[in-house]
Amino acid sequence: MIDGVITGHEPAFDFPRRAQLPEHPYLLATTPRSGSSWFGHLLWETGCLGAPLEYLNFTPGSPLGHMRDDPPAQRRHWEHTITTRTAPNGVFGIKAFPLQFEELGTLNPQLLNGAVRFLLARGPHTRVVHLVRRDRTAHAISYARASLSGRWRAAQEGEGQTEPPFSRLAVDNAMKIIDRLENTWAAMFRDLRIEPLRLVYEDVRGDPEGALKAVADYLSVRIDPEARVAVPEISRQKQEGARLWAEAYAAGEEGATPSPSA
Repeated sequence: MIDGVITGHEPAFDFPRRAQLPEHPYLLATTPRSGSSWFGHLLWETGCLGAPLEYLNFTPGSPLGHMRDDPPAQRRHWEHTITTRTAPNGVFGIKAFPLQFEELGTLNPQLLNGAVRFLLARGPHTRVVHLVRRDRTAHAISYARASLSGRWRAAQEGEGQTEPPFSRLAVDNAMKIIDRLENTWAAMFRDLRIEPLRLVYEDVRGDPEGALKAVADYLSVRIDPEARVAVPEISRQKQEGARLWAEAYAAGEEGATPSPSA
């Protein structure tokens, strides 16, 4: 867990424990800075569309990073998550980025293989919600700024923090990374013959209820207004810095040379 930050992985947010496996598992396939945390919590809040968090992300600094070098703990966590994060109607969701699957393949290939079989080897019943951003430049700017500053969520922002200097190279590098990640998803969908439900972040922002209904229809479940649950609040990060970067990028500025972490 992360000290002082509510991540959503806390037991207080669990659904009632279930003995049986979920009838409607799905993958929320996306890329960093796509609005997926906000959308995942929107799905979760219905009480009918699972609680799609990054349950297989064991990278340092993540809520589950303390398990990075402990494969048995990772397995226990996954098995526990399936029983406690499945909604009462049988829907279980997990959010993931391609790099997380790639890293898990190195850390714990047995767990990755089991999770992939559970989520994606279900023939015509395989369900993947693919969330993308239409505005590629805004997406890349968001990724570049977060990479340079280390601030990936609003809870990490505070008074007196400086804006990372604009870097066109960092934005262009981020765009290449995002393109590679999207190409990875596309290859996986093609190889496994998956027809995902493709949603665009900007459209979801404009019509969140329509997006929720689309997911429910795709999963063949109904949203019950009485099933809503309380979830951690997802605050949007400050947008002024992103606006300044967008103006600099559009004006053709080059800016500073990014650090290697970008």
